[in-house]
Amino acid sequence: MTHSSSLISFFLLVLCVVSSSRGSERETGSLLEFKKGISNDPLGKIQSTWNLSSLPDPKACPVSWTGVTCDPASDSVISIDLSQMGLYGDLKFSTLLNLKELQNLSLAGNNFSGRLVPALGSMSSLKYLDLSGNSFIGPIPGRIMDLWGLNYLNLSGNKFEGGLQGSFRNLQQLRVLDLHSNQLKGDIGQVLSGLRNVEVVDLSLNQFYGGLGGVSVDNVSGIVNTMKAMNLSQNGLNGRFFPGDVMGLFKSLEVLDLSGNAISGELPVGSFGNLMNLKVLRLGKNQLFGMVPEDLLQSVVPIQELDLSGNGFTGSIPGINSTSLNVLNLSSNSLSGSLLSSLKSCKTMDLSRNMISGDISVMNYWETSLEFLDLSSNKLSGSLPNLTSQFYRLNTLNLRNNSLVGNLPSLMETSPRLVAVDLSSNGFIGSIPGSFFTSNNLVSLNLSSNKFVGPIPFQGSRASELLVLPTYPLMESLDLSDNSLEGVLPSDIGNLGRLKLLNLANNDLSGQLPTALGKLSDLEYLDLSGNKFNGHIPDNLSSRLIEFNVSNNDLSGPIPKKLRHFPKSCFRPGNHLLIIPDGMASTNDAEGKVPAEVKHHSSKNSIRVAIIVASVGAALMIVFVLLAYHRAQLKEFHGRTKFSGQTAGSDMKEGRLLSLFNFHSNVQRPPTSLSFSNDHLLISKSRSLSGPTEFATEITEQTEGVAAGSASMNPNLMDIHPATSGRKSSPGSPLSSSPRFVEAYEQPVKLDVYSPDRLAGELFFLDASLAFTAEELSRAPAEVLGRSSHGTLYKATLDNGHMLTVKWLRVGLVKHKKEFAKEVKKIGSMRHPNIVPLRAYYWGPREQERLLLADYIQGDSLSLHLYGEFPLVGRDPHWMLMPLMLPYGPGLLFSLWPCNRLSAGYFSILNLLLSPRLDVESTPRRYSPLSFIQRLKVAVDVAQCLLYLHDRGLPHGNLKPTNILLTGQDYNVRLTDYGLHRLMTPAGIAEQTLNLGALGYRAPELANASRPALSFKADVYAFGVILMELLTRRSAGDIISGQSGAVDLTDWVRLCDQEGRGMDCIDRDIAGGEEPTKAMDDLLTISLRCILPVNERPNIRQVSDDLCSISS
Repeated sequence: MTHSSSLISFFLLVLCVVSSSRGSERETGSLLEFKKGISNDPLGKIQSTWNLSSLPDPKACPVSWTGVTCDPASDSVISIDLSQMGLYGDLKFSTLLNLKELQNLSLAGNNFSGRLVPALGSMSSLKYLDLSGNSFIGPIPGRIMDLWGLNYLNLSGNKFEGGLQGSFRNLQQLRVLDLHSNQLKGDIGQVLSGLRNVEVVDLSLNQFYGGLGGVSVDNVSGIVNTMKAMNLSQNGLNGRFFPGDVMGLFKSLEVLDLSGNAISGELPVGSFGNLMNLKVLRLGKNQLFGMVPEDLLQSVVPIQELDLSGNGFTGSIPGINSTSLNVLNLSSNSLSGSLLSSLKSCKTMDLSRNMISGDISVMNYWETSLEFLDLSSNKLSGSLPNLTSQFYRLNTLNLRNNSLVGNLPSLMETSPRLVAVDLSSNGFIGSIPGSFFTSNNLVSLNLSSNKFVGPIPFQGSRASELLVLPTYPLMESLDLSDNSLEGVLPSDIGNLGRLKLLNLANNDLSGQLPTALGKLSDLEYLDLSGNKFNGHIPDNLSSRLIEFNVSNNDLSGPIPKKLRHFPKSCFRPGNHLLIIPDGMASTNDAEGKVPAEVKHHSSKNSIRVAIIVASVGAALMIVFVLLAYHRAQLKEFHGRTKFSGQTAGSDMKEGRLLSLFNFHSNVQRPPTSLSFSNDHLLISKSRSLSGPTEFATEITEQTEGVAAGSASMNPNLMDIHPATSGRKSSPGSPLSSSPRFVEAYEQPVKLDVYSPDRLAGELFFLDASLAFTAEELSRAPAEVLGRSSHGTLYKATLDNGHMLTVKWLRVGLVKHKKEFAKEVKKIGSMRHPNIVPLRAYYWGPREQERLLLADYIQGDSLSLHLYGEFPLVGRDPHWMLMPLMLPYGPGLLFSLWPCNRLSAGYFSILNLLLSPRLDVESTPRRYSPLSFIQRLKVAVDVAQCLLYLHDRGLPHGNLKPTNILLTGQDYNVRLTDYGLHRLMTPAGIAEQTLNLGALGYRAPELANASRPALSFKADVYAFGVILMELLTRRSAGDIISGQSGAVDLTDWVRLCDQEGRGMDCIDRDIAGGEEPTKAMDDLLTISLRCILPVNERPNIRQVSDDLCSISS
């Protein structure tokens, strides 16, 4: 009996061994089948190990294969980890179904494509599934929800789309859910209600919609006790914030990010006081308003990062007593009152672009060690005090565009770690402290538009140390323009060997220019205009100069050969003894000597010159007529107005809008309207939008003067010239020679016009999620954002706080109502995470009352990120044409003359229709150069947008960097101004095409067409030019001088490539580091293919696929 039992046990053991062996063989076979889906293994790790010959025992679990882990007990595969190997392929997940004990499947950070099969839901043993950072497409299978044992699911960074099928209710063990950076959609309330016991949820950068205000306690009962981090940023959420009773239940919540949505209303009072674990709260770039909850700023909540920027918060903040706060961003709101008197703890604080007032000296009472402080564009006053020891760690200080006065203390002695200092556009007096120029840390210094006097203190108290420094000082940008500095430019300037920008324009400097300027070999921007320099121009200046201006001086002698490619406007007016060689270009757009192989561009440049000359002539004729009219109005005004010129000047200094019209009493300004700073508005000359850039950001700049103005030399600085009447103009400006025009815009002019009580037209909605009346729109406070060939753009705030952009279409360019309605519905049907959708349109009874309404999107254009500005006015003759396009109204005077100084302010949409041409200024910001990876991401995103539009039969038609917005820290693309040519008459399309040609984005086949048709291939051409701009950081409108003569950007890149010098045209910011040069070369090749003749040019799908292959 005992012998029989032993025999049975032996047979059972043999049977188990045989079964296990067969199981391992099946798993090995499954892995080999799975391997067949890998088409490219750049590291060779899979191809070299995943084969039977590498196994000591073919029947055993392949534990020696890269990324495979086996369970010693069962000899079964329990983990496959192939993450970050750069693999390519279209995987067949069904081949893994035989791995019955597989718990971990990680394929993150590869280039896999294809779709997920529903059979994946049969792998019930899975606990960890990570497919992030690939190119998987299609919907997420609903059977994923059957993986009941799953506790980690990461499908982020793919191309999944559509709604979430099924519910997460089955995934009771799930702790981490990461689906960010896809194209998923669905109602956020339904998604949250299906979650159970989750600790981390990231659904950011998708297309989820709906509101949080309707979420009830029952909807979130499954997650309120476990949720630690929730990221729903960069979606399409709208409506109110979480109700107070719901928000207060998230006891374990540590991170909440809802930024970049359209959430409106007030934050619930008192609800945050119960969140005892909350460390990070990001609600920036929404439409919230009301008071900032006090419990967020006190020690009740242990918050470390608070971002409420880009909303409409009002009221004052007397003090911040939180002892845990590290980062505070309340910028771009409507906060008022005095500067906070107490600050217990903070390292980074940004209160810029508000209306905070009071004495700046109160900052010495703060108790924290700040490292970053931005109080720019407020209403601060008083003298900057000697900073106390708590500012020792300060590395960035921005106080520009305030009303600070007095002598400037020696900041570098109390804050020696300062890297960037911007005190521009204030009223500082006295001499400049010499310690700025002996610092070993300071990179950027902007003291422009103040009242500094005396010499430039390069020979300060520690100047001798410059001679023994082991390396050059780090300063790269120095702007001292628009002061009253005197004396010579010392030869010590040569010690600042890293300098890229030097702007000393509009001072009283004299003497000869030192030859030491030649030591500044990296110098790219040099403006010495508006001084009293004499003698010769040094012939050893940097060969890297991009912008150069010495006009309005007393220089003499010949112009050095290396500077003769700059136009005459860089040397004249002034400098009467300077010898100008024959044939020198008059402007940046004039035709130079062109080699034979590129003579076909001569006609292009001739057209540009003709447009500019004709526009100037027509503009001057209109000016004389309007001047006579204005003077007659001014005489009548003096007899009946209650305001004096002094009052007007005061209003402008304080930032209040001076309307050109005095409306009847039945039209009132809204009693409570948000009032943002003038940073959101248009800036002068070569500047652009620095605040939020909106739908259709094709901006035509206003100019302060001719090329002699200093503003054009400052694309990379945090710089602003305030909208005040007291700033002196450039010597060559029309403003300086036209004092009567100064009077014209410093004093309000009364003109009685008929004003209806409300908009009398029809409002049509293209999106059911938006609802308001024409009457609400008519009284919405509005702010000018910019102008384009289509019309003028405004930002409007509805009664409920919802923010819109309103494009007021120009008269005479719009189709009839029936055709317009048909086409606008087609455009309005476009829905993609990277495009800004149309929401509604208004059709008024008068021809000039045609409005397009879209979401208000905060972000800055690609043009700003590449150049720190829009391309110079001289590069875009369309700015000259803009005054001729204005339909009516004395506002034409202010659009025509580039010296407009109206301050930022608000007026209603109704008033815009009556007086739609008030021009204002804005504040530029400094932008860090985009890395190559960031530029490549932009290119891929734009290509995906175009592919989406083209697949739906809609060319963009107006593609350029100013119509590409970059939002958030990840520089996510939002495409604007698409398809608007479909709403235009043939004359409007022709004008838009002409504008594209002047800027350098028009395809050659459109140049000679009598009725140009904006096509898909024309979009590809424009995209190719943008790719070149991304690589070179040169504008499409640049005329580049080289060995082959003067050529435009496309020909320059083509010539460099033909001569085998392709990498020579790459931007130095990305070419000199550790960026992938092969990828740059591939991107250059793609850009050249995009500008081939139309019959050889690829379509956008081919271009998009090629770009994706680079980015992967």
